[in-house]
This record gives sequence, C-alpha cells and structure tokens, in this order.
Amino acid sequence: MNLSAAVVGEGVWVLGIVAWCIIRYPFERRAKRVPVVSKRRTGSEAVGLAAALAGLAIVPGFYVATGIPEAADYTAHLWAVVIGTILFCAAMWVFRRTHKQLGRNWSITLEIRQQHELICAGPYALVRHPMYTSFLLMGLSQVFLLPNWVAGMAGLIGFTVLFVLRVDKEERMMLEVFGPQYQAYMAKTKRIIPYLY
Repeated sequence: MNLSAAVVGEGVWVLGIVAWCIIRYPFERRAKRVPVVSKRRTGSEAVGLAAALAGLAIVPGFYVATGIPEAADYTAHLWAVVIGTILFCAAMWVFRRTHKQLGRNWSITLEIRQQHELICAGPYALVRHPMYTSFLLMGLSQVFLLPNWVAGMAGLIGFTVLFVLRVDKEERMMLEVFGPQYQAYMAKTKRIIPYLY
C-alpha cells in the first residue's frame, strides 16, 4: 500500500465526516422546534438508517482508527484520493444545499411538519431526493479514499439499503400529502441522478 496516499485519503474522509456533522447540527436543532403533524416511522426505516450509519460512518471509522480488516487492503493511489476528495466535496455541497433548501421542512425520518411545503427549487429542481444524492456521492468517495474492500464499499452498501427500504415510502407519503402537485413534480424530475434516474 502507498502509505502516504492512504493516510491522506483517511484524513480527507475524517474531515468530510466532521464537515457532515457541522452541516447537519444546526438544522437538526432547528427542526426539533417545528411540530410534527404526521410520523411514518417503520422498522424498515430504522434498519435503513442503521445501515447507512454503519456503512458511511461506523465501519469506515473503525477501519481508519484500527486498520482492521487489514487483509482487505489494496494499494492506495494519489489519483484515487484526488477523485475521492472531489466526490466528497461535491457530496457536502449537495448536502448543505439540500438542508438549506428544506429549511424547517427537514427531518431525519419520514415526517410531515407543521405547514410543510413541497420544495421544488435549488437541488430539488433537478432531483426529488438530493439528500440521497449526497449519500451516494459520499459512498462513492469512500471507495476512492479508503483503500480497503470492506471499509471502502461499506458506504455504497449502506446507502443502497437505506435507499431501497425508504425511497418508495417517502414518495408515497409525499403523494398522500401533496397529491397532483407531487405527481407533476415527479413527472419532470428524476429521483437521485439528474436526467438519468
């Protein structure tokens, strides 16, 4: 393994996770002050959130802290760290813009807040679920930043579990609340990748 590239990649990953926490914290605090009028929490949603947390934070964090599982390491390259850094920066940019655009509507779980609005501007003008887009970009960046088959792939696996278990429920909830307005929005946007999916 190219030790210096591996160390830089791990450092970028740690800084990215710190940035993620800094971005999320004030929105999470503000959201607690807005009453929730409808909760759609399910067991499968809890599993999805746990999988995303494990894949995007716990497994890679354990690897960065301990180097385990060392047997799954592969050679780190500076070009991969550069790509991973660009992807993580893009993920944090989308993550921040998404939180900012949602404002008081933001929630970590499937909830409808008092005076909830359908947001169709900013990143929501391109995709219906830009928060998932940011998680996908984080997972991809992890592959390039952490030269380990387990830690590197854990983010994409965690994201996929969350996405599969939750996105259909989220869209059903939005259709129930916003009806034809959300149907029209669905017709002109993709789910998480602009112009593709």
